[in-house]
Amino acid sequence: MMRGMGNMQSMMKQMKKMQQQMSAEQEALNEQKFTGKAPDDMVTVTVSGDKKMQDITIKPEAVDPDDVDMLQDLIVAAVNDAMDQVDAQTQSTMGKYTKGLK
Repeated sequence: MMRGMGNMQSMMKQMKKMQQQMSAEQEALNEQKFTGKAPDDMVTVTVSGDKKMQDITIKPEAVDPDDVDMLQDLIVAAVNDAMDQVDAQTQSTMGKYTKGLK
């Protein structure tokens, strides 16, 4: 009976250690910066690993008062690019903890 308790304590220690590692890796991921770009770098956005936009740069030639739709599309493209990068890095970093879970 006691042997089972020892295994349980060992497993709980391993779980706590894994939780600490996950927390540290998530924190490091959140501090990373990702730069998304629209075609021809007309718009660039920088987001943090926790998907908060930090900066946006719009080239002057991207601003055409007669074609606001193009600028909107460029911003969406840049933001989506940055978010895709965050998602890929999150999967790469944190995916090892969820591998095999469904």
